Amino acid sequence: MKAAIIMPAYNEERRIGRTLEEYGKFFSDLKKKKILDSEIIIVINNTRDRTEEIVKEYSKKYTIKYLNFKRGGKGFAIIEGFKEALKNKFDLIGFVDADMSTPPKAFYDLIKNIGEYDGIIASRYVRGAVVKPEPTIQRKIVSRIFNSLINLILFLNYHDTQCGAKLFKRKALEKTLPLFRMSQWAFDVDLLYNLKKNNFKIREFPTFWSDKGYSKINFWRAGPLMFLAIIRLRILNSRLRRMVRFYDKFASLFNRMVKR
Repeated sequence: MKAAIIMPAYNEERRIGRTLEEYGKFFSDLKKKKILDSEIIIVINNTRDRTEEIVKEYSKKYTIKYLNFKRGGKGFAIIEGFKEALKNKFDLIGFVDADMSTPPKAFYDLIKNIGEYDGIIASRYVRGAVVKPEPTIQRKIVSRIFNSLINLILFLNYHDTQCGAKLFKRKALEKTLPLFRMSQWAFDVDLLYNLKKNNFKIREFPTFWSDKGYSKINFWRAGPLMFLAIIRLRILNSRLRRMVRFYDKFASLFNRMVKR
């Protein structure tokens, strides 16, 4: 079995080195023991710091490939990583955040437990998950509300769509990759929604997750934009799809207001 681990990287000079050392060593050891053959694919996107320089150094030490794009966005980077992985003979293709909120052992747990499923997603909100430090009550409430809205609007029965560690079998991505319409605010939801529409079975699995206090996501700005993106995804998959251009004008105006 051969696995590709995609890691989007945007201005990650502060933490990418430690992440690549941990992931590189862990998966290199598995390869030496002939347990798992794998490759880490770093997708640098719109970076303005030393990320590429650091990644280049680690690519000499471990089985790491990297791509560099001027365009930004986590979803865009993951999609490009998917395309790169599908050019090669990987059985499993997944992605994980560069901040190492998900340690390598937790990602390997996904590989070990995918079984007969077409995909497996790490979850912080199912029984057995370990989250350190314990999230604030406010964050728990916001996360539960967001996932409840996703379930209500798109009928996706998951407790945690946004955890940054997911893994899929090759056939699932080959079928659904051409269907992705969003690459920024609702990428994970778009991905899971298209997998469901095509009858792929996805398992939600408890993970170990360590919150990084210097996350780049500002929820109070990103949250409303993510919600609007979910509404857009629902419109695109309904009889009202012709109205999406009017929706896009409204969303564009809202986005400009949020940025002020």
